[in-house]
Amino acid sequence: MATAASAVPRGRSPAEPATTVSTIVVNNNAAAVLLGLNTLAEDGEVIVSRGELVEIGGSFRIPDVMTKSGATLREVGTTNRTRIADYENAINERTRLLLRVHRSNFEITGFTEQPATEELVTLAHQRGLPLVEDLGSGALVDLQTFGLRGEPSVLDSLRAGVDVVTYSGDKLLGGPQAGLLSGRADLIARMRSNSLFRALRVDKLTYAALEATLLAYVKRDYDSIPTLKMMSLTKEEIGARAEVLAKGIHSAIEKPSSDSSARKINVEIVDGESVIGGGAAPSSVLPTRLLALTCADLSADELSANLRRSDPPIIARVEEGRVLLDLRTVFREQDRLIADALGRIG
Repeated sequence: MATAASAVPRGRSPAEPATTVSTIVVNNNAAAVLLGLNTLAEDGEVIVSRGELVEIGGSFRIPDVMTKSGATLREVGTTNRTRIADYENAINERTRLLLRVHRSNFEITGFTEQPATEELVTLAHQRGLPLVEDLGSGALVDLQTFGLRGEPSVLDSLRAGVDVVTYSGDKLLGGPQAGLLSGRADLIARMRSNSLFRALRVDKLTYAALEATLLAYVKRDYDSIPTLKMMSLTKEEIGARAEVLAKGIHSAIEKPSSDSSARKINVEIVDGESVIGGGAAPSSVLPTRLLALTCADLSADELSANLRRSDPPIIARVEEGRVLLDLRTVFREQDRLIADALGRIG
């Protein structure tokens, strides 16, 4: 896969023509980071801020991935504050690249500082080093249009001059599980020829699903990407669906039954927030309307467990003694399944 973007390669000013950006695909973002570090920094040092040594899903940690790559971690700065001078002072003859890791699953607030991407680009290129950025969640569009702020996009990083960006094919991009590496054609070519690439590559079905997702971006058909479609729903749209579903739930529960053990389930519609996700935009929320469920004969945890045992399973969250259902995370055609499941439980 190859695409054009306005990335600025090493030694070229932003005013000069951009280079063509190449992309390769592996099985997830951890594999992308592993391949990039092994190719560019095996037996050398990689400089990274101490505040960016994240742990991702499954208890895998950036330092562990780096160790497996054969690169040596060189931490700089402190947990909450790292300056450009910290990177500059750490560069030595064993330094192979600078690494920036996006905090896609946590946030540090308060007395904090970190260099701008442009500062790291300038320093890396002055010293003849590549700058690699692990973006994690991998947004391809400006998410401000969907109400999310502060989440960088892949193209923003490439346009700023980052040499290689690694990111997920799922999460914010909305495609299949995969890891993508986009950046300078010469660096991506080295990764493609690394024997690890064959071990980490994806199959044809993943390529097909990823191609369909990326074509939707090209056509700006964002409604065909479930993640973006769900984020684009307004509070009013979700509230209208919740009103209809609440009536459907009441109808399903109140059907005549000979079962003397029938339970009373109460349904309210309340204001709330949609949580985008712990592995992508961890602190970002969107306003929504929630279905709040309580049952006289079941605790909130028991009611939630009953929903999970439904066919298909219904996953809700429990807060303040209530089961909360956010229809932002449910396809419209699935609303009836929720009413039927609660009818069976009630």
